Amino acid sequence: MAEIARGTPGRGGPFHVYLVGGGTAVWAGWRDASVDVDLFSEHEELFRDVQGMKERLNINIEFARPEDFVPELPGAGDRHVFIRSVRQVHFHHYDPYSQLLSKVVRGFPRDLEDARHFLSSGMVDASRFRAMVEQIPESAFSRYPSLSPAGVRKAVATFLGMVGG
Repeated sequence: MAEIARGTPGRGGPFHVYLVGGGTAVWAGWRDASVDVDLFSEHEELFRDVQGMKERLNINIEFARPEDFVPELPGAGDRHVFIRSVRQVHFHHYDPYSQLLSKVVRGFPRDLEDARHFLSSGMVDASRFRAMVEQIPESAFSRYPSLSPAGVRKAVATFLGMVGG
């Protein structure tokens, strides 16, 4: 966070940066490390020195958000969870419900473990999550040819059934 804030342009703030996936899991203490740090920001100018940041910190930085992989959930932009501010940069966890959907649909063991933590930590309410998934319009799936509404709903139902949600 300090590295990103260090490169903040002198004008144009405040800026918002969102931790996604493994970054949220590590920050929340659910796991010790992540292969990479997934970030999202509409302010590309914050990442002009991304190669330098990667080298100085010896980490891999990826730019991703859940909507790159799954349809957007209703109201996602209103559910980001504030972490802290450093200089003009406000850091947030990307919408936990959207992160959960992405992890459940991907379905890898580490993703499902993170998904369990989203529920057990209270960041996500299972009933509200299920209702949001049901509200995704079928037309939203046109951007995701490998996903179907029925397949996504089944993955969510199976996961929630496994965790008792």
